[in-house]
Amino acid sequence: MGSVRKASAWLGLVDDNDDERYYDDDYAEGQESGDAWVTDPRVKVASESAHDKGRRIGTVTPDSFRDARQIGELFRDGVPVIMNLTSMEPADAKRVVDFAAGLIFGLRGSIERVSTRVFLLTPADTEIISGEPAGRQSGGFFNQS
Repeated sequence: MGSVRKASAWLGLVDDNDDERYYDDDYAEGQESGDAWVTDPRVKVASESAHDKGRRIGTVTPDSFRDARQIGELFRDGVPVIMNLTSMEPADAKRVVDFAAGLIFGLRGSIERVSTRVFLLTPADTEIISGEPAGRQSGGFFNQS
């Protein structure tokens, strides 16, 4: 195929009848359709490992109150949820916060405001550790004086 024909095929101006050159059927024969490709069998996929150890955090950015169900399902499963309500109308955002308050009351969790219209919902067995410094030491690493 000439370079002009290749460019025309790439632009979609002509049909590329040479489709077979892009596929290698011999490679796909050895694999089963349900197997995931892993380089080392000792390596676990991060999401599976995080799920087993309970180290998952859900982030939800709802567009309307209808998306509150996703927040509830994650929180009910014991997953801490970060709710980002910045893209919502103020009236709907208030409804979602009220919904979240009901969730944390019913499941004995807690809610903390992270920033304006962003909230963290944590289950009862989760501890929130504040990142506030315990006390600044004089002459520390960042002392620029």
